[in-house]
Amino acid sequence: MHEMSVALSIVEAVDAKARQEGAGTISEITLMVGRLVGIEPEALRFCFPAAAKGSLAEDASLVIDEREGRGVCSSCGAGFPVLFYLAECPECRSLAVQVVSGNEFLIESITIEEGE
Repeated sequence: MHEMSVALSIVEAVDAKARQEGAGTISEITLMVGRLVGIEPEALRFCFPAAAKGSLAEDASLVIDEREGRGVCSSCGAGFPVLFYLAECPECRSLAVQVVSGNEFLIESITIEEGE
């Protein structure tokens, strides 16, 4: 399952950062996930507890900020929602569409609790 390897990578990254900061635990992780990335948020939420077991993020809540895919036509400048990287402008039918959002995948923030 692709989402399990993603969850493991997230846990590894936040656990390392929290330890570097001297944290006792991680209470919350906020991700930004674009809909064009190919990661299913519900599957990621399902995998997260197993991936976080034994880490500083074991009891952390996972918050996922989903971003809609949006494109802008390079020919006429129209902006519109997109479901795929290849899209046709609904205004002028041009295929010169630039994806401007929906391809994000990043850890926005982690909330850590100080160690003893």
